[in-house]
Amino acid sequence: MTGPLEGIRVLDASTILAGPLVAQILGDFGADVIKIEHPTKPDGMRGHGLDKDGHPLWWTMVSRNKRGMTLNLGKPEGADVFRKLVADADVVVENFRPGTFEKWGLGYDVLSEINPGLILLRVTGFGQTGPYSTRPAFGTLVESMSGFAHLTGSADGPPTLPAFGLADSLAGIAGSSAVSMALLHRTKTGKGQQIDLDLLSPIMTAVGPGIIYADQLGIDQERTGNRSSNNAPRNLYRTKDQHWLAISTSANSIAERVLRLVGHPEVLDEPWFATGRQRAAHADLLDGYVGGWIAERTRDEVIAAFEEAGAAVAPVYKPSELLDDPQVNAIEMVTTVEDDELGPVRMQNVMWRMGESPGSIRHTGRPHGADTDTVLAELGLSDDEVRTLHETGIV
Repeated sequence: MTGPLEGIRVLDASTILAGPLVAQILGDFGADVIKIEHPTKPDGMRGHGLDKDGHPLWWTMVSRNKRGMTLNLGKPEGADVFRKLVADADVVVENFRPGTFEKWGLGYDVLSEINPGLILLRVTGFGQTGPYSTRPAFGTLVESMSGFAHLTGSADGPPTLPAFGLADSLAGIAGSSAVSMALLHRTKTGKGQQIDLDLLSPIMTAVGPGIIYADQLGIDQERTGNRSSNNAPRNLYRTKDQHWLAISTSANSIAERVLRLVGHPEVLDEPWFATGRQRAAHADLLDGYVGGWIAERTRDEVIAAFEEAGAAVAPVYKPSELLDDPQVNAIEMVTTVEDDELGPVRMQNVMWRMGESPGSIRHTGRPHGADTDTVLAELGLSDDEVRTLHETGIV
């Protein structure tokens, strides 16, 4: 068994990151994912990030466990092939602007008539309806709107955007959860459904309680740099050997252990030490105590002392250091996969470890259209029909 979703077929008609990540996660846990790309305009994700000898590395990861086919959905003949694929599919993932699928004769009314159990996940920047629904949108825009950029960066500096696809990644993880819920619903009712997933909602949730603070208190949280308004000490601290360490004291018991460790148990008796928010108001004092103690010691010495004291600490890693971390390796958070062109490559493993039906990475991202003819043959198309589709540019 390749995972709990073995036997589920997913048509991934999405591009770039959020939708493809949904399909990747479903594929990681056993789904048969067919990645559909335009015959002459491949998914732009192929051109994102670094490559090795012309082979895109990010694509190699995010398109793993997917078979690749080409199909021009905007042509009637291509849409007709897609409808044939839908007949035996369980899930379709698409991220075109609202109305595009309908224009091509692929709206949910049409697809669900063919397959009443079909789940159609529609990923857009702002949702299928509303005044922003037709706006072009990328993760950067919703990272800006969500409150994330407003809260990120130095207190006296500008808002800061992430250096990676945060909003898309959160939406991808959320989308895989939504599809799983829809599959469960289908086992109970036999009915499929549409899922309207916008990029903004997941990152708004991740940002935290800002909405309810603004609503109930009229307060907008402000940037605090690496400090937190909820607890202290919480910051990044530089060690004697010029490494950075992160410390958090969300639990009062951890805060007590840290201050005892750094030689200032007297502050535990201060009335303001009793809650994280009150400690945050005295962050200058606490950071001075903790930062001064850490600055006199190496990274390994600090980590060893914190572990012995039962306090929370973690190094600021570069990816290359993460590859060598003993915990990461002990539970295989990173795994090695054989790629036809690159040989053995290391990448993030499946995101959770299931005891009875674990996921797996069966292969890396495929070349453009590598499995087109195989998929068409599975549909029952003859060699002549497949040849015609190639000659007319439909595939």
